[in-house]
Amino acid sequence: MLARKSIIPEEYVLARIAAENLRKPRLHDRQRKARFVAKNGACNVAHKNIREQGRFLQDVFTTLVDLKWRHTLVIFTMSFLCSWLLFAMMWWLVSFGHGDMDIPENHKDWEPCVANVRSFTAAFLFSIEVQVTIGFGGRMMTEQCPLAITVLIMQNIVGLIVNAVMLGCIFMKTAQSHRRAETLIFSRHAVIAVRNGRLCLMLRVGDLRKSMIISASVRIQVVRKTVTPEGEVIPIHQIDIPVDNAIDSNNIFLVSPLIICHIIDRRSPLYDISASDLPSQDLEVIVILEGVVETTGITTQARTSYIPEEILWGHRFVSIVSEEEGMYSVDYSKFGNTAKVATPRCSARELDEKPSILIQTLQKSELSHQNSLRKRNSMRRNNSMRRNNSMRRNNSGLIMPKVQFMTPEQNTLDS
Repeated sequence: MLARKSIIPEEYVLARIAAENLRKPRLHDRQRKARFVAKNGACNVAHKNIREQGRFLQDVFTTLVDLKWRHTLVIFTMSFLCSWLLFAMMWWLVSFGHGDMDIPENHKDWEPCVANVRSFTAAFLFSIEVQVTIGFGGRMMTEQCPLAITVLIMQNIVGLIVNAVMLGCIFMKTAQSHRRAETLIFSRHAVIAVRNGRLCLMLRVGDLRKSMIISASVRIQVVRKTVTPEGEVIPIHQIDIPVDNAIDSNNIFLVSPLIICHIIDRRSPLYDISASDLPSQDLEVIVILEGVVETTGITTQARTSYIPEEILWGHRFVSIVSEEEGMYSVDYSKFGNTAKVATPRCSARELDEKPSILIQTLQKSELSHQNSLRKRNSMRRNNSMRRNNSMRRNNSGLIMPKVQFMTPEQNTLDS
């Protein structure tokens, strides 16, 4: 250690370490921003301090549909039990008021309101039979009590309402639109590359089911924090960006995976962003796919988002559709695969101001491609020559030495 200190001055070592630390980008110092929309489409928003909770009870059906399954099943069970118990109490009161509880069971001159209802248990069973229309035949209503007829009509109406509401709630929960959205998929990454001479933001969408999404449309928004000239801070500023589509209605025919393209032009919030500026940007690209389910007719929506770390500059999606045996085949194992392509590292504004940048980039890419082909060809020639030389050496080692046979006469002459 003493010799090393004497050879290398300490000032030089400290300056070298400081220079290396300055060159290294400190990405871990940047605090990661929370996503507005998760990759699975869930919105990362918490609603707090809601004072008017009674508004949820004004729309009971939607509230029941939005509840979790365990809560819905508890309410489903309790609604029937409460209605049965309520009308069991009413039937018991009707029998008690008519005096059916005090008359002996085999009294011939007395006709009760409800036959064989002499306890609350019997009244509860009769309530279930009336509302569910089972009708075992042991308990029945007679013509002696008009009040009993009124209670029967009320229980039938209430039972129909409870059945309609609860069964409709269960049906809507099983047929919710977000269930269909589970088979609508997006690519893991978005890419930025040149298409038709313009920088474009591209992503891929697909549908795993054979049943189609009718009138499917795609919307893209950029969410970022902005400050107005007056100093107002907008933490979640949503900016719609157009999607390049040849159809005026902006609908897509999602029978196979499609690449959704956004041209980065003057209207785009990505117009001034270059490849070096992209990782430090505080923005999030949200993609919304909407359409009508063909089998149920319910509108569904699938969502995802891309943060700057999930946007690949200079990449392009590989082709996954091929024609096999008279039909088109889709290979979903390559759904999110990308390949590097020649793309200018400058922003779209600089590319519009200096179109020669694109030409130079393409020329450099072509030269590098030609050089790589030459290197491959030369390596193949060298490998083939080495193989030929090794085969010749092996063949030469296998050649048998020549053996000369001599007759006895030649031996005597030589001797």
